[in-house]
Amino acid sequence: MTKINSLRRCLFPCITPPTNPTTTAPSSTGVSKKRLSTSLRDDVQDSASSSASSSEATSFSATADDSDHLSPAPQRPSRTMVIGTLFGRRKGHVWFCVQHDRLSVRPLLLLELSVTTNQLVHEMDSGLVRVVLECPTRPELKSCSLKSVPVWTMFCNGRKSGSAVRRSANEETRVMLKRLESTTVGAGVLPCGSGSGEPDLDEVMYMRASYEHVVGSSDSESFHLINPDANSAQELSIFLLRTSS
Repeated sequence: MTKINSLRRCLFPCITPPTNPTTTAPSSTGVSKKRLSTSLRDDVQDSASSSASSSEATSFSATADDSDHLSPAPQRPSRTMVIGTLFGRRKGHVWFCVQHDRLSVRPLLLLELSVTTNQLVHEMDSGLVRVVLECPTRPELKSCSLKSVPVWTMFCNGRKSGSAVRRSANEETRVMLKRLESTTVGAGVLPCGSGSGEPDLDEVMYMRASYEHVVGSSDSESFHLINPDANSAQELSIFLLRTSS
C-alpha cells in the first residue's frame, strides 16, 4: 500500500498537466493595475487642468472686480460746430452772436463786448486774437450755465478791456440775422437806414464763420474760429471761464 501511494505521487504529475494559478493571476492583476494607473494619471491631469482654468477664471474675475473699483477716466471735451457772427457799427461796440445754424433767429449766445469795432479790427491785423471772458464763482452764479452769466470781465490778448454783457436779441438784431441767412462764411458791410446823415456810422460791419464750440467742463467753454483760408495766419478764439473768487 505504501508502494502504491508512492507510485501514485510520482505518476500523477506526469498524467495531469501542470497548472500554475499563481503565475496567471499576477499577470492579469498587473494588466489591471497598469490600466488603473493610466486612468489615475488621466484623472490627475484633468483635475490639474480644471484647477488651472478655475484659477484663471478667479484671477480674471478679481481683475474685473478691481477694474470696477478703479476711478473713471476724465470726461473728454465735447466739440460741436456752430455759426458765429461778429458785428457792430464802426464806432460802436462789437457784438458776438452764436447760432445753431444760419437760419435760426434765436441766438444761443449774444454778447455785447466793450471794445469797439475799430479796436477789434486793429487787433485782428496782428493775426492773433484771444478774448477771455471771466466771471467769479459767486454763489448765485455757481449753478447756472456759462451762457446764462449776465456780466463778464473781458481780456483781449492779455489786456483787460472792460466787460461783456449778455443780451437778448431785439428786433434790430433779428432783422440783421435774417439778412444774413444766405451767408455761411464771409465778411462785409450792411447798410442801415437810420437816416442820421452819416452813412459810415450807420453801416454795420460783420464777419461770419463756422466756430468749433468746445465744452471742457461746467466752468469752461470756448469758441474757435475755423478759418476757411488755410494760408492765413489769422486766428480768433473766445473763452468763457468761471474762476474761483
